[in-house]
Amino acid sequence: MTLVFEGLLRELAPQALGAVVRRYGHFDTAEDAVQEALIAAATQWPRDGVPDNPRGWLIAVAARRLTDLLRAEQARQRRENTWTLPPVAPDDLGDADDTLILLFMCCHPALPPEQQIALTLRSVAGLTTQEIARAFLVPEPTMGQRISRAKQRVKASGVPFRMPADRAERLAAVLHVLYLIFTEGYASTAGPQVYRSELSTEAIRLTRIVHRLLPRDGEVAGLLALMLLTDARRAARVGVDGALILLESQDRSLWRQDLIAEGVDLVTTAMSTGPSGPYQLQAAIAALHDEAPTAADTDWPQIEALYGALLSLAPNPMTALNHAVAVAMARGPAPALELVSALAEDKRLADHHRLHAVRAHLLEMSGEVDGALTAYRLAAQLTRSLPEQRYLNTKAATLARDQVRE
Repeated sequence: MTLVFEGLLRELAPQALGAVVRRYGHFDTAEDAVQEALIAAATQWPRDGVPDNPRGWLIAVAARRLTDLLRAEQARQRRENTWTLPPVAPDDLGDADDTLILLFMCCHPALPPEQQIALTLRSVAGLTTQEIARAFLVPEPTMGQRISRAKQRVKASGVPFRMPADRAERLAAVLHVLYLIFTEGYASTAGPQVYRSELSTEAIRLTRIVHRLLPRDGEVAGLLALMLLTDARRAARVGVDGALILLESQDRSLWRQDLIAEGVDLVTTAMSTGPSGPYQLQAAIAALHDEAPTAADTDWPQIEALYGALLSLAPNPMTALNHAVAVAMARGPAPALELVSALAEDKRLADHHRLHAVRAHLLEMSGEVDGALTAYRLAAQLTRSLPEQRYLNTKAATLARDQVRE
């Protein structure tokens, strides 16, 4: 299948699934029907050409296949009653927000986050179970069971396919899932790669869809801006040898200026129209990094202030750790070390490699080499990311070598 057809089918898949589920229900069976319709399209369209209304074509084919699947299920259960589905016209476009409702369904509050992510990637992003399993470093059967359990929970909930009444709460869950998918793609927490572009790219694509459907929501715009401003630096994050390159050492000529301009415009507009939410504040921080010509030109006092506002709005230990880094860059390592010492008492961070990596950096800034060495080595032991592990071990080795020379 060519990239053109692949991109078109990936875009249409959640729309077709949303339309079929909205009309007929049977979420899990409808997904199988849509998958078979996508296979038929991948076979026929390159040969016969794309139909005038490709979305309507997929919905019609999926509806017919759903009828077959439900009748086959009836036969297996030895029932004689047939499922009767109303006919679907090929040009039936359905509601424009089917994809958004599908996202709400996949991010059902009854599902734990790992099932929300898996179901979203499977049903809305169109990734295969194998692709999702590979991205999260779990066996394919394990991921298959996770997705299956999620579908069963959605089915058992009896939630109708329509915009939920608790839209604000559910939208927050949708944005959180998209944020988690992007974060795992941009900075992989485990494995040999620094990033998994297929995940971060899908998160951006899906967030664009949500923004298109909810253009006036400031936090949707803020999340899209945060993703674009962060992803703009991707090409500069890895050296030719595959080594991780931190922000201050990156070649900024490799940053994508088109994404930076789009992200800055999004967050500027969003923050000027109402109270700023957590994603808008994070996007504003990312914009300050991206707009600085050099690392030395970074407006750290402003970043420190934004992190302070973010902590007041949405307290989070990782945000507090980032705030400590900003304090160090704006006012020196001493006050930052006090903040990090307090954070070490938080059980959510005590064994997280980043806490010790930040502490190592601050101790190195303070000239406390022995303490920095210990912290770098501990951070390297705790991370599951091989590039981060190599980076931290290299930092420790360089520091130890310089200590011997002195």
